[in-house]
Amino acid sequence: MNWTDTFRSGLEAIRAHRLRSVLTMLGIVIGIASVILTVGLGLGAQDEVRKQIDALGSNLLIVSPGSSTSQSGVRGGFGSASTLTMDDASAMATESVAPDVAAVAPVTTSSLSLTVGTTNWTTSMVGTTTSWQSVRNRTLSSGRFFNQGEVDGAADVVVLGADTASELFAVGNPIGQQVNVGGTMMTVVGVLEPSGGSSSSSSDDDMAVVPIGTAKRVSGSSTSSVSTIYVQADSAESLSAAHQEITSLLLNLHGVDAADVDFSISTQESLLETANATNETLTILLGGVAAISLLVGGIGVMNIMLVAVTERVREIGLRKALGATPRAVRRQFLVEAGVLGAVGGVVGIGIGIGGAYVLPGLIDQPVSVSLVATLAAIGVALAIGLGFGVYPASRAARLTPIDALRSE
Repeated sequence: MNWTDTFRSGLEAIRAHRLRSVLTMLGIVIGIASVILTVGLGLGAQDEVRKQIDALGSNLLIVSPGSSTSQSGVRGGFGSASTLTMDDASAMATESVAPDVAAVAPVTTSSLSLTVGTTNWTTSMVGTTTSWQSVRNRTLSSGRFFNQGEVDGAADVVVLGADTASELFAVGNPIGQQVNVGGTMMTVVGVLEPSGGSSSSSSDDDMAVVPIGTAKRVSGSSTSSVSTIYVQADSAESLSAAHQEITSLLLNLHGVDAADVDFSISTQESLLETANATNETLTILLGGVAAISLLVGGIGVMNIMLVAVTERVREIGLRKALGATPRAVRRQFLVEAGVLGAVGGVVGIGIGIGGAYVLPGLIDQPVSVSLVATLAAIGVALAIGLGFGVYPASRAARLTPIDALRSE
């Protein structure tokens, strides 16, 4: 019996028991679809995290103050101290001191109520300099960003985030309109393009950006301290060098050593690695559950093939009596098991890809289809069919013709 006859015989056997074949493939279909969707959810989550971190800016270092300690001995968390100042930011922007730093944007933040007519909205007021737009990689949907003269003169101008503008100006163009910011009337000069970036407590599209001097005047602050300093390195390759330069600079300016550091520096890569490590752990966990489904599907294939061997004992005996070798009998049953595995894999891949397009609309979570995972799924499905079909096929091949023909 050649390969063509073997495949034809295997397909006829599968068609003769359609319902049983479908139920056999069901476990493999569910397992393969689960693997594709699990990997897709993990990759989608990683892509989403990368997009949100990229929205912070390119080649970015985030310098935050250290912790503070009250008179009663209670220690605050990182960022609770006022150890960063405008002088620190100016020193970081000095090329001779930090040659790998491209731009620096000091920031001070506070929460204030914005009012337009009878409409009010509480948002985060961000006081900064002209370099903030390039450092944070933000673009404008309309208008302009404030200029250096407006920063030097602490002008009453404001650039609104996309969400803030939509809340305050449901109708009409906000550019040129007046907004009451904490009791000070300011002119809207620009509106930021939506970025989609957010944290657990705020959104990068819900803010009011003003010159840093204006922010300090409105909030009543008389100190030169800032809440955060964003630093843009010349390139991704120089990010590590910029990190070392800023660390050395701040240690010298603050008169502290590495053991008593009063600031912290985080990078996009550290944030990305932390988020991806969590996503990978969850992906592996869910992938393990999907793998169990594949194992159950493989056991189902083996059980059905054993039943097929039992039902077709007389057929096997007749084939061997007519000259079929044990190898030919084994090959026939392996082909049947392989076809069940391959077809189940293809159907499972189809369901998985279909689910990748449907699920995002249901769970608001992106799903990315991995070509590698899809190709691997086909190989795994075929391997399961063949692997769990070996024992039934070997059992069929060991039957002697006389015992097989004698069975009822």
